[in-house]
Amino acid sequence: MSVKIFPFEPKYAGDFKSLNVAWLEKYFFVEPKDEELLSDCERSIIGIGGFIFMASYENAIVGCFSLIPYKDNHYELGKMAVDSNYQGLKIGQQLISFAIDFAKQKNWYAITLYSSTKLPTALHIYRKYGFEDVALEKDLPYIRSDVKMELNLANPD
Repeated sequence: MSVKIFPFEPKYAGDFKSLNVAWLEKYFFVEPKDEELLSDCERSIIGIGGFIFMASYENAIVGCFSLIPYKDNHYELGKMAVDSNYQGLKIGQQLISFAIDFAKQKNWYAITLYSSTKLPTALHIYRKYGFEDVALEKDLPYIRSDVKMELNLANPD
C-alpha cells in the first residue's frame, strides 16, 4: 500500500495535535508556540491562510505537516511529524516532496523551516531536497531551533 497525502479536515485536528505532541515530547518539549498552533490549528494555521496536510498508510493516520504564511508568497514548513511506528518507510520524505510540489503549484517564492542540530537525519533529508542553511534571526519562534533552512523556488537550480 502507498502513502496517501490529503488536505486537512476538522475531524483530523486531534490526529494533527497528537502526532506533533508525540514527536515533540520524544525529542524536545511542547513550547508555547507549539501549543498555540496545535490547540486550534484551524484558527492558528488555516485561518491565517496556511495549509495542513495529513498522511495515511494502510488506513491509519501516520503523518502530517503544515505550511504557514511567513512572508509574501513565502511559507514556513512546520509541524511535520510521522508516527514513530511508521518511521523508516520514507513517509517524511514523501511529505517534504509533496510540500515542495504544492508550493511550486502555488508559485511561491520560497519555503523556510526551522530545525535542530539534534536531528541530523532530518537535516540531511532537508538538504537532499535542496534546502540550504540561512542565518537565524534573534527572536526565534522556538527555543529548540538552532537551524534555519530555506528552499528558493523562484530560481530553481
